[in-house]
Amino acid sequence: MAGSDPRMTMRTATMFLVLAVAGLLTFGMVMLYSSVLYGGDHSFLIKQLIWSALGFLLCMLMALSDYRLLKTWFWVPLLLSGTLLALVLHPEFGSRINGARRWFVVEGFSFQPSEVAKLALIVFIAWYGDRYRRFIPEFWRGLVVPGLVIGTILGLIFVEPDRGTTVLLAAVSVVMLMVAGARWRYVIPILVTGTTALVISLIIDPIRSERLKAWLNPEAMKDGVGYQVWLSLLALGSGGIEGLGLGNGRQKLGFLPLKESDFIFAIIGEELGLVAGLAVIMAFVALIIAGVFIAAKARDNFGFLLGTGITFLLGLQAFINIGVVTNTLPNKGLALPFISYGGSSLLMMLVSVGVLMSIARGGHEESDSPVLVDSDQFLSEPETVGAIS
Repeated sequence: MAGSDPRMTMRTATMFLVLAVAGLLTFGMVMLYSSVLYGGDHSFLIKQLIWSALGFLLCMLMALSDYRLLKTWFWVPLLLSGTLLALVLHPEFGSRINGARRWFVVEGFSFQPSEVAKLALIVFIAWYGDRYRRFIPEFWRGLVVPGLVIGTILGLIFVEPDRGTTVLLAAVSVVMLMVAGARWRYVIPILVTGTTALVISLIIDPIRSERLKAWLNPEAMKDGVGYQVWLSLLALGSGGIEGLGLGNGRQKLGFLPLKESDFIFAIIGEELGLVAGLAVIMAFVALIIAGVFIAAKARDNFGFLLGTGITFLLGLQAFINIGVVTNTLPNKGLALPFISYGGSSLLMMLVSVGVLMSIARGGHEESDSPVLVDSDQFLSEPETVGAIS
C-alpha cells in the first residue's frame, strides 16, 4: 500500500510465509497419518514428528541469526555436502535402496545428503554472485568458474542416481546466475548442452526410457512401469471435487507405492478432493509470493540472491512433485515440501524457511525498490571487487 511503513509490509510477508508453512506442515501430518493408518504402522508419523521438532528448532535458530554470516561461512555447508555426497556412494557408508545409493541409515533413521546440497549450493551461488557480481556477465568468471563447483555437486548427485534432484538444482542454479546478471547468450548453449546430455542419459537408461514411455501413455503400461502413475490418476479421479472423506481412500490400501512420500498428493486428491488439492497449491503460491517479496526487500544483494534461490527451490520442487502425481511431468522422485514423509527433506526445508525469515528481519526499511541493480552499473562503479586469479 502506498505510503505504508515498509517494515509493516515485510511483517505481513513474513506472516504469510509462516502461515503457509505452518498450514502445509500441519496438513501434511494429518495426511501422513491417514496414509499409513491402514496396517497400524505409525512409525512414519513418529519419525516425521521428531524431524519436524528438530527442523522447527533449527528454523528458529536461523531466523534469529544474521543470514549474512553465511557469506563468511558459505564454504562449510558446501564442503560438508560434497563430502557427504562422496561418502554416500561408498558401500560401507551409503545404503542402497531401490537401486539407488542416496541415503545414510542409522538406527532406523535415514538421511539424504542431497538435501543438504540444495541449501549449500544456493548459499554458494548467492555468495559468488554477490562477491564477484562485476564478473557475472562474463563467460569464464561468470559461468565457468562457479559452474565447476555446481557441476561437481550435481555430478555426485547424478551418479547416485538421482536425476530428479539433479534437474531441480540445475534449474535453480541457472535461475540464480541469471538473476545475478549472467547473459543469455552464454547461458543458452550451456542449457542446450545439459538438456541434450540429460535426454541421451534417459534414452540409454532402460528404466528411465520406460518411464518416459509410461508418461506418454500410462494406460498402455499400467501393468508395468506406469503402474504407480496410473494408480495416482485413479486416486485423483475417484476423489472428484469433494473427495471420498478423510481416511476413506482406497489406493493407500496396499496399492499405490510411496503413498506417504512422493505420491501423497494423490491421497489428498482421493480423500479430500479437488478443493483440498487447490488449497495446497494456493498455499504454495502464497509462500512463493511472500518469498519473492522478502527477497526483493533484502538489505543487500547477497540476501536478494539467497532469498530468490530458496523461494525458487521450494516453488519448483512443489511444481515438479504435483506435476508427476498428475502425470503432467515424467516420474521423478521428489518430495512435496512440508507434506511428504522424509526427515532430511523436511529438516532442510524448514532450515531454508528460517533463512528466509532472517532475510525478512533485516529487510529493506528505507526504500520500496528492489536490491537488484543492472549489471552494467556494477561494471562502471569505481570501488574494488575481488577477482579470481
